Amino acid sequence: MSYQMSDLLQLVVSEGSSDLHLRVGIPPVIRVNGVLARVDGPVLRPEDTEELMRSMTSEDHIQHVREKGGADFGFAFGDAARFRVSVFKEKGNFGMVLRQIPSKLLTMDQIGLPASVRELLYKPRGLVLVTGPTGSGKTTTLASMINIMNEQRDDAHIITIEDPIEYYHKHKKAVVTQREVHIDVPSFAEALRRALRQDPDVILVGELRDLETMEAAITAAETGHLVFGTLHTTGAAKTIDRITNAFPTNQQEQIRIQLSTVLQAVISQLLLPRADKPGRVAIFEIMVNTPAIGALIRDNKTFRINSDIQTGAKYGMMTLDSCLMDKYQQGMISQEEVITKAQDPAGILVKLQELENARVAKAAA
Repeated sequence: MSYQMSDLLQLVVSEGSSDLHLRVGIPPVIRVNGVLARVDGPVLRPEDTEELMRSMTSEDHIQHVREKGGADFGFAFGDAARFRVSVFKEKGNFGMVLRQIPSKLLTMDQIGLPASVRELLYKPRGLVLVTGPTGSGKTTTLASMINIMNEQRDDAHIITIEDPIEYYHKHKKAVVTQREVHIDVPSFAEALRRALRQDPDVILVGELRDLETMEAAITAAETGHLVFGTLHTTGAAKTIDRITNAFPTNQQEQIRIQLSTVLQAVISQLLLPRADKPGRVAIFEIMVNTPAIGALIRDNKTFRINSDIQTGAKYGMMTLDSCLMDKYQQGMISQEEVITKAQDPAGILVKLQELENARVAKAAA
């Protein structure tokens, strides 16, 4: 029996799975709510993975896999779903991972973002960073933000630069231009430079992956554009350090000064399995740039940013740890997740102990 790609994709859609893995030596594997599950059926042979790969991969991309060892592209499965596809060689055989791109964009409330983040979508200029590990939902959060601006801002030309394009945005009140790296333009940095001549109001950079792209994004934010970008960091302080440290030592002070003025906010997120029902829940840290935080960035005192986030609730800020505790108290996530994901595990253990003591005291009363 051989597998058909259309049947496997249909399974992914009907199971609400996030990923499909195809490797020689095991049956196809799908990821549902963060857990891997094998499909009932025979193990894949080298000719099976090659056949499945060829059924959806262009000759250009196959050539790219042969020369560079891998290729990434977007793929539409009829009207049912879009996938981000990664094809690669491993142990001489073809392997594939397909990530399902949710077709329904969420509202801010559905994602769980506070009102302070909504205000960022109407800023005339500045840099907004959405950060977190791979698979933490950054793309979904950004696509939802773009969608809100698209629906509500008739003063916005939105340019997205992505590799590959994941969500397709139709023109609503705004005009949306979506450019794919390697297809429409050679690189992120090049696309950013060209974007500035295309009358943009909002620019989304899929990934700030190198010095050149970071530099271009900061310049775009300085020259009166609202720029959104992503980084694989967790927490505001680490994100700012990551950008600063990407530059040569003699430029770092200048970059800190620029960041202290152009940065509007850093939104860090994680996706954790729910304890109360199937599914996952987003955990956020939100830093909004205030004059006090701007001064810390400028003076290279990022290690003190966390205490400003803790006291910045009136600006809509929250720490990752307080968000974890909040979701734990609502019964959404397990205690183990709180402890392993906390940025200050010792502080979290003290808070959990206090909760337990209060519970015991209440029970005794």
